[in-house]
Amino acid sequence: MKNIFILLSISIATCVHSQVAIGKDNVTNNSVSLEFGSANKGLLLPWVTSTASVAGAVDGTIIYDLIEKKVKYLKDGNWFDLSVDNTGKVINNVQDALSENPSAKVVIGSDGISNPTPGILVLSDTDKAMVLPKVESPHLNIINPAAGMIAYDTASRQLAVFNGTVWSFWKP
Repeated sequence: MKNIFILLSISIATCVHSQVAIGKDNVTNNSVSLEFGSANKGLLLPWVTSTASVAGAVDGTIIYDLIEKKVKYLKDGNWFDLSVDNTGKVINNVQDALSENPSAKVVIGSDGISNPTPGILVLSDTDKAMVLPKVESPHLNIINPAAGMIAYDTASRQLAVFNGTVWSFWKP
């Protein structure tokens, strides 16, 4: 029920403002479509059985692959590994009792529910971006991270992804 309320709230907010702040009062500027507060929490990516099970994915899609136990993103039609380390593990019994809802989708952007892009969370505006949760040293400050978690490390200024065992860090 709580998840339905959250999705409904986000859906209503997207129709009104096309900008969403989670864990804070508002976004920092007009170039942001989705922004998170500054608590020591990350964004948990969708868990999928494998990349092959993601039908119709478009470039820019980010997932956690349960079979390979890696965070991956789609670029030029190919899946790329962001986890680096291959020792990932996941305790997926938290979702064993849940059933998949293939029509679940939230669109944040000016085209709302008319957007045909597949995905559970679609940021559709072409002139706005998502600001990841900002955490200083997430490997030290996010207690009990879940497999597939992603955050921006403010100390090292890097993208941090957790594969269920270790954090991997990416710097442009």
